[in-house]
Amino acid sequence: MSAPVLPRVPLGGSGIEVTRLVLGCASIGGLFDPMGEDQAQAVLEAAWLAGVRAFDTAPHYGVGLSEERLGRFLASRPGGEVVVSSKVGRLLVDTDEDVEGVEGFYGTPRRRRVRDLSRDGVRRSVEASCARLGRSHLDVALIHDPEGEERRALDEAYPALVELRAEGVVGAIGVGTKYREVATWLVRRAELDCVLIAGEYSLLGIPAAEELFPACRERGVSVLLAGVYRSGVLAAPRPGAHLDYQPASAEVLERVGAIRAVCERHGVPLPAVALQFASAHPDVDAVVVGAATPAEARSNVAYLSTPIPPELFAELKEKGLLPADKGTATT
Repeated sequence: MSAPVLPRVPLGGSGIEVTRLVLGCASIGGLFDPMGEDQAQAVLEAAWLAGVRAFDTAPHYGVGLSEERLGRFLASRPGGEVVVSSKVGRLLVDTDEDVEGVEGFYGTPRRRRVRDLSRDGVRRSVEASCARLGRSHLDVALIHDPEGEERRALDEAYPALVELRAEGVVGAIGVGTKYREVATWLVRRAELDCVLIAGEYSLLGIPAAEELFPACRERGVSVLLAGVYRSGVLAAPRPGAHLDYQPASAEVLERVGAIRAVCERHGVPLPAVALQFASAHPDVDAVVVGAATPAEARSNVAYLSTPIPPELFAELKEKGLLPADKGTATT
């Protein structure tokens, strides 16, 4: 008997549908710590068995290692069931330099990243990603981290993706960034199917709800919400935990500890509260969550349906531990 598949949601008007939870594949590219091939495949297998059928990766993640590992995993899975999202904006070139730990990735191939949002760069990026993934096309192609180059993203990268979509090489088109202002700017000027926004709507702050979410709703753009655990601090609030890819401050750890204490009094895991708080917003279509172990991959799916008593959120609000309506980041 096959495992149940999570419910799917459409991405804009693209015809592409993703499962309500998307596996973020930065960890299998060695984010924060090196990961062996066997463990990476075990993480992917656990997510698959839990019902995940959508996977988000990027050339940036482990300088191609994430895409390569995902490609090897998907080679033996039914192609029609899978949705793969990758990104453009960085080309990869071989190097003799020491790359250990560069941009937070460990145990990676000796490659370096070259920023390129030109038409040619986008086409080359998609071609290279497809080769690493072993696929003929990308279901979702996102302009990755265009901050500082918004005009080039709009004038060169976006039209290149439109061309590739017309050629059947990509499906849905969007932007992936951790800056809500950048995402909002592009949403208002391009015909996007989706936005992947990281860290801008969570238990630690909801600034994306102020302008980005309304802009997406008005334009019919789907929202993929990443960073609901804020790089781990809302999943494992301990010394050394990360907040938005950097070590979390003592102030943040103290606040998270207070939230966790409330969760424990009600017998609910903090990650379940963090995930459901973020996914409950009516403008959020799907959440993108990473996993470093098979257990984490299984737990993420389970957290979507973990019962949470209303009294828990009432206590968080009473203690001033829920973000304000207009969303001022607490970090």
